[in-house]
Amino acid sequence: MLASAARTAVCGWRAAAAAEGAALLHTGTLLRQGAASAAELAEAAAAAGQPSVTLACQGSRDTTDRHFDLTEEQQQFQHVAGEFAREELAPYSAEWDEKHHFPVDTLKRAAELGFGGMYVSDDVGGAGLGRLDAAIIFEELAWGCVPTAAYLSIHNMVAKAIDQYGSAHQRGIYLPAMCTMDLIASYCLTEPASGSDAAALKTTARRVNDHFVLTGTKAFISGGGVSDIYLVMARTGGPGPRGISAFLVEKGTKGLSFGKREKKMGWNAQPTTAVNFDDVKVPADMLLGQEGDGFKIAMAALDGGRINIGACSVGGAQFCLDTAREYAAARQQFGSPIASFQASQFKIADMATSIQASRLMVRHAAAALDSRSPGATLDCAMAKRFATDACFNVTNDALQLLGGYGYLREYPIERYMRDLRVHCILEGTNEVMRIVINRELDKLDPK
Repeated sequence: MLASAARTAVCGWRAAAAAEGAALLHTGTLLRQGAASAAELAEAAAAAGQPSVTLACQGSRDTTDRHFDLTEEQQQFQHVAGEFAREELAPYSAEWDEKHHFPVDTLKRAAELGFGGMYVSDDVGGAGLGRLDAAIIFEELAWGCVPTAAYLSIHNMVAKAIDQYGSAHQRGIYLPAMCTMDLIASYCLTEPASGSDAAALKTTARRVNDHFVLTGTKAFISGGGVSDIYLVMARTGGPGPRGISAFLVEKGTKGLSFGKREKKMGWNAQPTTAVNFDDVKVPADMLLGQEGDGFKIAMAALDGGRINIGACSVGGAQFCLDTAREYAAARQQFGSPIASFQASQFKIADMATSIQASRLMVRHAAAALDSRSPGATLDCAMAKRFATDACFNVTNDALQLLGGYGYLREYPIERYMRDLRVHCILEGTNEVMRIVINRELDKLDPK
């Protein structure tokens, strides 16, 4: 259930939009991203001799879920997140990508709807949602802007870890501000020499009286240099996973520094840097959980993160399918719309099938986590592996349907393709997912 404050924000946001008679801004009407309306798009396209694509529905895309029973409340979450994506994300996502802008103000507006503390208990301002609820929300948000939705996932991973494993002091000082996103968070596990082999991390934390002293470097950290709170996995004991502990480190702590902002293929609407710890003194009460709990905390967070990144892939792929279908209906070749050609129809059918299969796998895995199923880790790894691969392939097929226009930066398909590519790498590469799948199969059904 949404916390009362979050529920009030949701209802207020929807009522305000209805009172103003706000026309939803659909990214499909902005295929030429300088056009402000469907009419302007059509006029500009006609003048340039280019295809006009305006998303004929002129309303929200069909979010009716015909293949997975959603509660009335989950349908409300879906609707509100979809409206937010179309109003607050989609119209600006191309500019954020081009200018490498991290939309912190937009994240705070998302937090007003409860999206800053989705899993957090309501006693500290959270929405108290389950994994399936959140997967539905992330899919809708990613339709409008993949990297912004993905950053929200990372922030919520950290908030969930603090809520689940944190002391009363930690929960009280951090979670209320994290739920409003007045404080934003980053997750620091990966290192330059230990990406897939996370248990081999080298960052150390030495106990010195009432402090721990952290030394080492984390790599590829989303939000690096901007986030206020860093959840850091560091070695307090011997080799292997049992020697790892988790710490909360605040921005501005002496010895904490950040590398240059990485120049990436995609996800340009959020910063990615190295995070350096040069004898960083952290009070002992900033240990999250107990010594030796760090790897357990990290892996629990990744199960949820894998669902979320799968959901973001589904949302991004759905946008590309919606766009490709409208383009195919409008684009004329040999005297007919290309949507009438069997080759186009087969491609669209395969794209839609891949998206729906991915959606169902993600939601099944989310439901398994919610029910604490013994096979939840297996389901999460399967869903992440399948959905991220399949949905990236959908973006490639959508680009092919748009032909040369799909390859242009003026059109959004190439951006979604760039953004979704990294989903096959982060939260555990898809090769590592296959290792996890085999390991979990052996646990559940040993031979």
